[in-house]
Amino acid sequence: MSTRSTASSVEITTPHGPALAEIDEAPGRRFLLLLTHGSAGGVESADLLAVRDAVTGIGGTVARVLQPFRLRGARAPGPVVKQDESWTALAADLRGRYPGLPLVQGGRSNGARVACRTAVATGAEAVVALAFPLHPPGRPERSRVGELRAAGVDVLAVSGERDRFGVPAAADASCLVVLPGEGHDLNRDPARVGETVARWLDARTRPGSGR
Repeated sequence: MSTRSTASSVEITTPHGPALAEIDEAPGRRFLLLLTHGSAGGVESADLLAVRDAVTGIGGTVARVLQPFRLRGARAPGPVVKQDESWTALAADLRGRYPGLPLVQGGRSNGARVACRTAVATGAEAVVALAFPLHPPGRPERSRVGELRAAGVDVLAVSGERDRFGVPAAADASCLVVLPGEGHDLNRDPARVGETVARWLDARTRPGSGR
């Protein structure tokens, strides 16, 4: 029996334009993980690819989602309400394609903010927040920690110790992992990022884990 994942691309309609999901289906399909990018990024960043590789390796089907604003070429996400409405719609579409699978959602930077803000609305069981941007660089008084704390589900936060956007405190997430030597891009050792996420999700979704 093959243990390789299978890949496909799916365009998804949202209230604010189409999104594009790059889906890697894992044999066994233990859970569905939705991942998305930062404000000016895409789904090919080193950390997102490393998470995909590690998570499909433990049986998680992974959808890396290019949000509508990036698909139309914008570099700024626009109003929070529209971004969250689009995410909630595309998450519902993807859940419908994999009925019965537990949902986890996450992303890097601005994508982590979206995942935290919409977790309850989408029915996610947990959030993976990579390089959560705690505040704009040099502006700690403009904290976004409320979004992280108000996710309403367990959150794994993975940050680099040198992140210019700040590093959450241990009390801000269910599990905080701070990686030495890493900055906001989490690209010095992306495999370590993937392994960290897969280890946490594997423990949560293993039969008998109580989650």
